[in-house]
Amino acid sequence: MSVNETVKTKEVTDDRKEILELYKDLRVTDVRDGMDWIGMNGFGTVHYEIKPLFRTKVIGIARTARYLPFEGPYPKVTGDEYTTWSNWYYKEVCTDPWGKDIEEGDFVCLDIAGIDVGLLGSNNTLDFKGKGARGYLTNGGGIRDTDEVILQGIPVWSKFVSQGMDQARIRYHEKDIPIAIGGVAIYPGDVVVADGDGVVVVPRKLAREVAKYAHQELKGDKEGRRRHYERLGLELDNTVL
Repeated sequence: MSVNETVKTKEVTDDRKEILELYKDLRVTDVRDGMDWIGMNGFGTVHYEIKPLFRTKVIGIARTARYLPFEGPYPKVTGDEYTTWSNWYYKEVCTDPWGKDIEEGDFVCLDIAGIDVGLLGSNNTLDFKGKGARGYLTNGGGIRDTDEVILQGIPVWSKFVSQGMDQARIRYHEKDIPIAIGGVAIYPGDVVVADGDGVVVVPRKLAREVAKYAHQELKGDKEGRRRHYERLGLELDNTVL
């Protein structure tokens, strides 16, 4: 790697860290307000039909990939022969090359064309978590083994929960490209904020300006709620301090 490439890589890494730090305390509603403040009223909010598997909060940088429905041919084998075919399928058809690229702070956004399939599960999400993935967003099912996924604390926002494995249902298409989930365009590197109120996506080029007004809204909310806490004699917690 040349000196210029090394400098550029460091600048990108530093920028990621700064953005993640800037957004770490913000709620979805704060970011939504920040988007409105800069004239992006109609952009960024992922459709409310996409919900969290459990209530939690995640801020991350979008890593994108697209999958398509599998068009066949479908296997005409069963038992041990099906096992052989399935192994081939995962090696050649339904791969996850984006998983090898994951960096600390990534929010994995998968356009799976609304397919009812368990692309994500208790095993592979742990692998990706170890590489730095903070959460997942899909526009179909995309998630199964949910009891274990919840136990393992893997944050997922999806349209529904699925049972089926990948084979004969879905195939990998491409990665690191613009995708659409819940009516929102998501580009690699965008800021994704998700909590119990849903998901909002901020274009990377607007991230700092949006954060400025999002923090303004968060500050006002904390101050107002703290006055109510004090009037009602409630113990102050970290949401008002």
